[in-house]
Amino acid sequence: MKNPLLQAALVTGLLMTGVCTAQAQELKIGYVNSERVLRDAVPAKAAQAKLETEFSKREKDLQEVAARLKSSSDKLEKEAPTLAEGERTRRQRDLVEQDREFQRKRREFQEDLNQRKNEELSAVVERANKVIKQIFETEKYDLILQEAVFAGPRIDITDKVIKALNGAAATK
Repeated sequence: MKNPLLQAALVTGLLMTGVCTAQAQELKIGYVNSERVLRDAVPAKAAQAKLETEFSKREKDLQEVAARLKSSSDKLEKEAPTLAEGERTRRQRDLVEQDREFQRKRREFQEDLNQRKNEELSAVVERANKVIKQIFETEKYDLILQEAVFAGPRIDITDKVIKALNGAAATK
């Protein structure tokens, strides 16, 4: 074929056939709502319960310290007019120091809780990703998304992932 116009038409026709064939093969896309998985799956609930058990005593202790501080502050405020200047100043300094110590303990508690929560949730996320990969491979998906602005119920496989995670948790 020496005619360049005829060659271009032939190439264009072949390309169009390929595009039409690709469009005829529909993509299989899935969507997983990660937030729901981390809220509703049995391993996620177990992780949350473990954290509550692990940190409940420290949280209760902090609440008791906060209540004592408030009580001491209220008592000082009530007694302040009748106290000598030096005594009032000493008690105010003591309260400020106790409050500073309480704030430090509360920050440490929050940091420890956040660190443990991240550890527990990362383990759940890792298990969920394995389940998603397994679904991807066995059901021959082309794409599975975990973040989307909008996703229709037709492609939402969140329940399938939760069910698989719960089944895996039951066998452990």
